Amino acid sequence: MSYPGYPPPGGYPPLPPGGANPWGGGPTSYPPVNTLAIGLDNLNLNPPYMAGNPPPGSYPPSGPGGYPPAPGYGAPPGGYGAPPGQQPPGGYGPPPGQQPPGCYGVPPGQQPGYGMYPPPGGNPPGVQAYPGYPGAPGQTAPVPGQQPAPSYPSGPAVNPSMPAYPQGAPVALSLKALKGGTIRDAPGFDPLKDAEVLRKAMKGFGTDEQAIIDCLGSRSNKQRQKIMLSFKTAYGKDLIKDLKSELSGNFEKTILAMMKTPTQFDASEMYESIKGAGTDEACLIEILSSRTNAEIKEICTIYKSEYKKTLEEHIRKDTSGHFQRLLVSLVQGNRDESANVDITLVKRDAQELYAAGELKVGTDESKFNAILCSRSKPHLRAVFEEYRSMTGREMEKSICREMSGDLESGMVAVVKCVRNTPAYFAERLNKAMRGAGTKDRTLIRIMVSRSEIDMLDIREEYRRMYGKSLYTDISGDTSGDYKKMLLKLCGGND
Repeated sequence: MSYPGYPPPGGYPPLPPGGANPWGGGPTSYPPVNTLAIGLDNLNLNPPYMAGNPPPGSYPPSGPGGYPPAPGYGAPPGGYGAPPGQQPPGGYGPPPGQQPPGCYGVPPGQQPGYGMYPPPGGNPPGVQAYPGYPGAPGQTAPVPGQQPAPSYPSGPAVNPSMPAYPQGAPVALSLKALKGGTIRDAPGFDPLKDAEVLRKAMKGFGTDEQAIIDCLGSRSNKQRQKIMLSFKTAYGKDLIKDLKSELSGNFEKTILAMMKTPTQFDASEMYESIKGAGTDEACLIEILSSRTNAEIKEICTIYKSEYKKTLEEHIRKDTSGHFQRLLVSLVQGNRDESANVDITLVKRDAQELYAAGELKVGTDESKFNAILCSRSKPHLRAVFEEYRSMTGREMEKSICREMSGDLESGMVAVVKCVRNTPAYFAERLNKAMRGAGTKDRTLIRIMVSRSEIDMLDIREEYRRMYGKSLYTDISGDTSGDYKKMLLKLCGGND
């Protein structure tokens, strides 16, 4: 068909003189054949895109030879698929020639379409269903609301010279919740009434030691501090001086230890460990490896106030070598105390400890010092498990193979305390009572300092490790009022 009035009834206007095309270029016939509008006939266009021009005398074209059928939705030739409901099997595939080779693991020409999955009638021959698709061959439909857990392959060793992980990435062991201490705040506490009880127990001839045990052994440390203040307020006397004058021996030492604040007691124990001939290295490690940063800093403050020199100065004067460095590092009270565990850092630390010890001739003690004194306890517990997974050996065993003397015992003590603090103290208590004689200072220190923290857990670990109760061993190794006071702090038999 033709547009109305076109061509004009009288024919086309005559050509200009000379037959030249007024628009420039091209043949002199009019209308021109297979040319474009004004001035564009001189452009060098891509011939394939000229294929759709209408033949002379008809617009728009119709019938054979007209415009080719639309590829659908204005897409380029071989476009993105037919209208909805008319998709070919496989759905809307990407334009030909634009698929990535192998298209996500499927050979070229067999890629499943993007529009539907699975395509009507199933996948083409040789094309596997996506893993995990419900209903796919070999797959079991998951329970609604649950997602099947993926299975990860075992990772290779970070350093080729290191042993690979035989069981894959380790998981840090989480410690069970602590049961706590045997001494708690007494309900209905009246410090003035307790001060009166203590006054009567020490007044006149003789001393009622049982009354002192029942009173002070049933109060928390904070309550005991209030009792001291009330005693001085009511009677104008110092309770500590009265107790010293009435008591003696290990019973006196235990009661006086209970009357100090925890950090005052720790500071005095540190001083006793350092002064005079010889040093109680185990006591220094025990306190510094088991206290928090805040407690260590407060111990240092009290130590300087009481003994006129810093704890670090006394440590440097009384120890030497790598063991001195270990103590100085711990006394800074600068351990990371976060609960987060970075598994990447865990693996790196385990690798570095292995490289610093078993993997080389000699030992890089400074690497052990840096990691054991600065990393958080949850992180170190994960490092110990990773180390065992890598090497098949516990960290303590490796330290014993690589070190000796005070440094060996100090490093092992830090590892044991970090790994399981109640078990560490259970072992310390057993050693204090084992064999001939009793290390009463160690026994008193642990029973007093842990009575409000984890004595119930220490008792549990003691029975697990030695097959008998802590209460039984204390009963067999001590006597008199001293024994009664320790059993009061122990809190019962297991």
